[in-house]
This record gives sequence, structure tokens and C-alpha cells, in this order.
Amino acid sequence: MPAILQVSLIPCQQHPTDNSTRPTMDRLSTAQRSALMSRIRSTNTGTERTVFRLLRRRGVYFARHAKALPGSPDVVFRRCRLAVFIDGDFWHGRNFEEWRVKVSAFWVAKIERNMERDRRAKAELEAQGWRVLSFWSKDVDRDPESCVERILTTRAAELRSKNGRR
Repeated sequence: MPAILQVSLIPCQQHPTDNSTRPTMDRLSTAQRSALMSRIRSTNTGTERTVFRLLRRRGVYFARHAKALPGSPDVVFRRCRLAVFIDGDFWHGRNFEEWRVKVSAFWVAKIERNMERDRRAKAELEAQGWRVLSFWSKDVDRDPESCVERILTTRAAELRSKNGRR
């Protein structure tokens, strides 16, 4: 006689964007995941603070997280119209095609929306006459000095070109 397979049903967690329940691959409870996600910063991340500190050491004045501009750039030089974004590798989809199969459909959709919003913000800023620089947080963490040097070089070039037009 064949063995009977006993299956125990585990209640599914509720998906955060709708009222249906479907299985998730999450190993954490909803409360644990919520506590973990609440600690992820969207502004003033460690990487951003490193860039801010290095720019201040160089005596450079800048605005942070300019909400009036599309995409709220992390660093803004208004006089030369330079906007700088420091993007988190996961949230903004660095090498997304390589690892998209490893995340659920929810995260694929979320990251694709983030990437599209980034493209739209950059296009809007450029249409308004802004120069846009973007850095991946991993690149900044690896060599913050060279990233800041690139920001300052671009800023100097933009200031020269703006002053030359007057």
C-alpha cells in the first residue's frame, strides 16, 4: 500500500498591496520584516553623509535633498544647476537583469517602478537645464574621494560654462 503524504497547511502572510493572501518566500514574520524595513533610511544614509562630510571639508556649499526638484536630488548646487543622486544598489536596480530572477514579483515591480521614476526625474531635470550626476552607493563606499572629485570637477566646469555665457 502506498504511503500517505500528510501536508500541513501554514497560513499565508497577507500581501502588503492588496487584501488577498498568497504565499510569500519570506523567512521573517510580518512584525519582524516591518521592524527590519523601518530601519532602512531613505535620506541621510551613511553613504550620503560621507559625501556631505567630504564636500564640507572642501568648503563647498550645497543643498541636501531638494524636494522642490524632480526626484529630490541628494546634493544640489543651485548656482551651476548641478544635481547629484546617490542611489542604493538594491532599491534603484544596479545590475538588475542579473539578479531579478532571485526576487519575488512584488520586488521586480517595485524596483522597475523605482528605475522608471529615476529616468523620469533625470529627464525632467535635464529639460529644465540641470546637469545630473548619479553614483551607486557601492561605488561611493569603495572610493568616496574620487566620487567627490568628480562632483567638484563637474561643478567647476558648469560654473565656468555658466559664467562664460554672461
